Amino acid sequence: MESGGASPMPRTATPLKNGKRKICVYCGSSPGTKPEHMEAARQLARVMAANDIGLVYGGGTVGLMGEIARTLVSLAGPAAVHGIIPEPLVKYERDPTYTSSGTSSAAPSANGTTTELAIPEEAVFGKTTIVPDMHTRKKMMAQEVQAGAPGSGFIALPGGFGTMEELLEICTWNQLGIQRSGICVLNVNGFYDGLMNWIQKSIDEGFIRPGNMEILASAATPEEAVKLLAAYKTPDSVLKLKWGNE
Repeated sequence: MESGGASPMPRTATPLKNGKRKICVYCGSSPGTKPEHMEAARQLARVMAANDIGLVYGGGTVGLMGEIARTLVSLAGPAAVHGIIPEPLVKYERDPTYTSSGTSSAAPSANGTTTELAIPEEAVFGKTTIVPDMHTRKKMMAQEVQAGAPGSGFIALPGGFGTMEELLEICTWNQLGIQRSGICVLNVNGFYDGLMNWIQKSIDEGFIRPGNMEILASAATPEEAVKLLAAYKTPDSVLKLKWGNE
């Protein structure tokens, strides 16, 4: 999906690097009310570090977002993490405690003026790119996964409306043939049971092709989620459409 009109070039703290396995993690900017959620974020980061997998995520430094980024940087270094965040969300999904002293990014506003936005401390949260809107964020995250080594893909930790929207959109992109990487929910304490039941009901009542149940995998542990992405094969039931540079 594209945003309307031309978008400014994104501003990044350091150049991006491809050539390794990448996982885009969708998750909440809240820690949730149960400690299992934050522990799942930490454990996923440990598994990614052990398998030399880079993280692409929504760029927040609070909640599950901040926990997985901070943990992976502590284990594998700043180059292992790339956060991509829309400019309007910077003040809502950032902990100002961890911003680089004197480091900022000039963000053009609607009236043509610029605003200086503090970039999170790279030594704590990895690289950060500030983009103008949600569509650009999601497109860049998907492109980075597509540029990664085999076994790259998408994992959803618990989250709210935004996490669910991103997850279902990337499933739709898979169904339409826009992207072919694996997608998996990390089903902490049955968090995604309702979603998986809805998919089955949609199949039973004729709204989703039976084979497309395989578009979205469900894992009980981070280890299982990473293995499922490595073994993922695109279902034969998805549409074989031709697209441009979505």
